[in-house]
Amino acid sequence: MRSVLLLVVPVLLLALALPATSGRYNDDFDDGEDLAEFDDNDFAEFEDVNEDQGAEAETAPPPQRSAPSAPADEEDDDEATVETEDGQDEFYDGDTQDQDLYSKYDNEEFEGYEPKTNPSFKDHTLIVREVPQHLQNSWESYYMEILMVTGLLAYIMNYIIGKNKNSRLAHAWFSSHRELLESNFALVGDDGTSKEATSTGKLNQENEHIYNLWCSGRVCCEGMLIQLKFLKRQDLLNVLARMMRPACDQVQIKVTLNDDDMDTFVFALGTKKAMARMQKEMQDLSEFCSDKPKSGAKYGLPEFLSILSEMGEVTDGLMDSKMVHYITNHADKIESIHFSDQFSGPKVMQEEGQPLKLPETKKTLLFTFNVPGMGNTSPKDMDTLLPLMNMVIYTIDKVKKLRLNREGKQKADKNRARVEENFLKQTHAQRQEAAQTRREEKKRAEKERIMNEEDPDRQRRMEEAAQRREQKKLEKKQMKMKQIKVKAM
Repeated sequence: MRSVLLLVVPVLLLALALPATSGRYNDDFDDGEDLAEFDDNDFAEFEDVNEDQGAEAETAPPPQRSAPSAPADEEDDDEATVETEDGQDEFYDGDTQDQDLYSKYDNEEFEGYEPKTNPSFKDHTLIVREVPQHLQNSWESYYMEILMVTGLLAYIMNYIIGKNKNSRLAHAWFSSHRELLESNFALVGDDGTSKEATSTGKLNQENEHIYNLWCSGRVCCEGMLIQLKFLKRQDLLNVLARMMRPACDQVQIKVTLNDDDMDTFVFALGTKKAMARMQKEMQDLSEFCSDKPKSGAKYGLPEFLSILSEMGEVTDGLMDSKMVHYITNHADKIESIHFSDQFSGPKVMQEEGQPLKLPETKKTLLFTFNVPGMGNTSPKDMDTLLPLMNMVIYTIDKVKKLRLNREGKQKADKNRARVEENFLKQTHAQRQEAAQTRREEKKRAEKERIMNEEDPDRQRRMEEAAQRREQKKLEKKQMKMKQIKVKAM
């Protein structure tokens, strides 16, 4: 009997404990709390219970928390509901699971949130967006490159055309003047490359717009240099600039005479604008022809030509009937004519003052002629310059024959003495400074030589000799001062 009681008492205690534990676990899982708070073994033990709770959430609203006084038969029904596995497919309904998950959160937390909707594929129309203009592959995208290539091609074409035109003009001039030059000069076209003077019979091209021709071997002149200075037709920028400011080609002739074949005078003739410019820039015209340019109408020349002359006698001697005829018939082609026995070129502009010596001078004849056409020159226009070359040849002989009278010679010599005296006065202070500098350098070199001497006795003798020389120089200077005072009394 005692053994039976020992078996019955534990069974009764177990029966009383089952309803309480069943309610406790149902309450815990009904609240929908996360099962992650349990460890892995506990979660595996109640895995079926979690699935049963998901099924109950689909079929019915969440159960209310059971009261402690609930009868035992209701607890048995709940436990039976948990163990049921018939509605297994309903646990995987996605919509119900989403509703159950979102039911745990506060609805006010997602106010203003609009869930994304799936796009509708019923409308199969494609929307084609326009490509931006800067990404389009069209000619408009390369306008800068097109302009650069076009400008480069235009420059190259202008270079070739301009260079060829200047070459044609130069050869046209030479072909028309060659016979005259060869008849008056023994050598025509020396390029200066060989030691011996040889006649090449062709022009020497300095660059694309300047051609030179050297002639020599004539009585009374050392040589004649002819320069054909054409416009820079090969330069596109220069071509565009000439549209705003027209210019013309020029022929410059420089004849160097022997010292005995020209008398002492300075003379110039040309347009008023050219004379005013040359009087300011040229050294000899500014010193010997300081008066204002005079009109050439007195000698039958056009009014737009002016004359600068050192003496009136020179003008009367040069302006004979043949010379006036040449100038009058070709006055539109004459820019300037310049004869001078004191020609030294333009004024020397030095930063550190004037030069200490007079510039070297040569007896020179200068001619500057304008080619007709004002830039639109043709090869036929070069032939019209032939009479002017005849005038140059005639002038060389004319200047050789011209001689001043006694009074004109004395006046010319006085003018040259006056210019030299003025130059010496202007450079006197600079020459004194240069002489003082030379004396100081000489003294410094003497002292260094004495200091470098190793023998003391010889060094002492050198110092005494230097002192004696200084004493003698001082005595000579005092004697000169006394003589000057005596003469003044």
